[in-house]
Amino acid sequence: MDDLSRCPDSLLIAAATDGDRKAFEVLLRRHYDRIHGLAWQLTGSRSDADDIAQEVCCTLVEKVHSFRGEAKFTTWLCGIVYNACHDLRRRKRSFSGFAERLAVITGLMPAPDGRDLHDAIWLRSAIARLKPGYRDAAVLVASQQLTHAEAAALLGISESTVAWRMHEVRRMLSAETGETR
Repeated sequence: MDDLSRCPDSLLIAAATDGDRKAFEVLLRRHYDRIHGLAWQLTGSRSDADDIAQEVCCTLVEKVHSFRGEAKFTTWLCGIVYNACHDLRRRKRSFSGFAERLAVITGLMPAPDGRDLHDAIWLRSAIARLKPGYRDAAVLVASQQLTHAEAAALLGISESTVAWRMHEVRRMLSAETGETR
């Protein structure tokens, strides 16, 4: 068929798996609204849905060849979107807990004296002064909300090394503020 937009998903998937970029594009265009809509429903945030949709589209490039046809493509796709939303919630919970602990450690809880901006600048400055390995781990985990495993993969180190570096970052920041644990 010359007009790929009329092809069933199964033919588009087969062609995309064989490297046909146009077939993959048609497949993505056909299902993008479903991906984004489900992500928006699951996250309750358009911004998060935008991020999830982009992530899922990138993930599909790697995973489309693993679709085995045991379920409808749309069901399989919804599973990928659901998992991406679940991962986002997990990262946000992890980051939120870390940010709260870091705020307590460094004394950055919202202060009635209006020093929040000063404290935020201090924190950025303190992180910038860390040795590169520690700074990279802190930025990836705290700022970019990556898991220890994701940060480890990016940094080319073990997950336990990332966890240890984050422990050391908390210790160093605590020492700078004069707090003891």
